[in-house]
Amino acid sequence: MISHKPEYYSLLRGVTEQQDWEPWLIFMLKAVEVTAEKTMKRIDDIRILLDEILEEAKHKLPDRVYSKELIELLFEQPYCKVKFLVDRNLAKRQTAADYLKELERAGILKSKQVGREMLYLNTRLYELLSS
Repeated sequence: MISHKPEYYSLLRGVTEQQDWEPWLIFMLKAVEVTAEKTMKRIDDIRILLDEILEEAKHKLPDRVYSKELIELLFEQPYCKVKFLVDRNLAKRQTAADYLKELERAGILKSKQVGREMLYLNTRLYELLSS
C-alpha cells in the first residue's frame, strides 16, 4: 500500500469527489490479493524450514534432547528461553537450559544474553520473517 500511495489517494479522491467506487474497490481487492499471496508464500516457507530443522535435529541432537514438540516450540516465536520449555512441561529448568545449549551446539539456535536472561534465537526463522 505504501508503495502505491499516490494511486491510492488518487482513487480515493475519485470516490469522495465523484462517487467513483469501482476503481478504488478493484485497487483494494488487488492489494488484499497480493498480501494474501505473500502471506501464503511465507507460511509455506516456514513449513519447509520447520521440516528441514526437524530432520536436522533428528541427526544432530542426542535422543534424550530431540522431540518434535521441542522443535515446534522453536517456531512459535523467533526466540526461545528456558521458561518456554518449562511452561510447556518439556523439561525442568536445568534440563531445559541443557536442551537449549544442545540446540545451540547443533547450530539450530544462537544464544544472546539480554540482561540476566539468556535468549536463544532461531536465526533462520528470524531471517525468514524479516525478509
